[in-house]
Amino acid sequence: MPLTSKQKAALLLTSLDAATAAELLKGIDAATVQELAVELSYLDATGFREPGQMAEVARQFYKSLQNQTGFHFKSFLSNMLRNSVGDEQAKRIQQEIGNLLQRRDPFLSIRSADPRTLATVLETEHPQAVAVVLSELPPKRGSEVLGQLGDGVRVSAISRMTGVGAVASEARMRIAQTVQARMEALGAGGPAGMTGPARPDQSLRQVAVIVRNLDNEIRDGVLEAVRQKDQETGEKITNLMVIWEDVSTVSSRSLQQALRGIDERQLALALHEAPPEVARKIRSGISERAAAMVDEEASLMAAPKKEDIRGARERIVGALRELNKKGELSFEE
Repeated sequence: MPLTSKQKAALLLTSLDAATAAELLKGIDAATVQELAVELSYLDATGFREPGQMAEVARQFYKSLQNQTGFHFKSFLSNMLRNSVGDEQAKRIQQEIGNLLQRRDPFLSIRSADPRTLATVLETEHPQAVAVVLSELPPKRGSEVLGQLGDGVRVSAISRMTGVGAVASEARMRIAQTVQARMEALGAGGPAGMTGPARPDQSLRQVAVIVRNLDNEIRDGVLEAVRQKDQETGEKITNLMVIWEDVSTVSSRSLQQALRGIDERQLALALHEAPPEVARKIRSGISERAAAMVDEEASLMAAPKKEDIRGARERIVGALRELNKKGELSFEE
């Protein structure tokens, strides 16, 4: 993710111990300290886990930086604030941080809720509200929650997820506040998060990935129910469950099974200007002899037609979709 200047400064502070960070912040006004603390909290709450990028930020200031182990964000933030502005001011800033984070992304705490508890809360919500909440969850978490909902709520929510992009931000905020309040009543609230809101053009794909992760029986029932309501949407979701970009995350065993019926010329076409991670994955799923034959085929291709490349990739994706239909396709985390 691209970082702002304040986020880079905040990340740099995490490479220091709390006392040293506080020493650096002495003389800086409380508002700036609060802004940096908010950025630190936001990066932590949204699941920022890119040590390479963090090290790169630090290398801009230091000659070398080794990744630290045993870093505890909450105690670091608390100690840094106390040492910088005092206990009373630190408590006020931390309260403000919570409020600011909630306004920035009202679904942060919902994303970390226990799936069973969240499903219990959503079971009595309107299907449109359920669809909005599911669209804000990481796909795997969304699948866990969806799998624990009743059949009626499940199908209605999936049907409405294809149009959640049209839901106004004010309505999303109200939904988040309602669900959060009910979770707190059950003692289920908590900070964390992973992904931001889905853009409208991502809605169907997000639905497809969530459905893909369901148990086969539930998955097939949901797809059939969606097809009965809207055949075209049902087919789109089915196809979007597995796309070309997914090849890099397909398990080696599943990929090897799918590639058995694909000849070397088709593989060479599919690999032409393919993303490096996809190319590596496919090459790891074929023998050295087959890889050599693919390279030979590729060397004979001057400028393959786009439709030929697309067709070859569709053959691979089609084989993976067949495995998915049979419940034999697995993915790596």
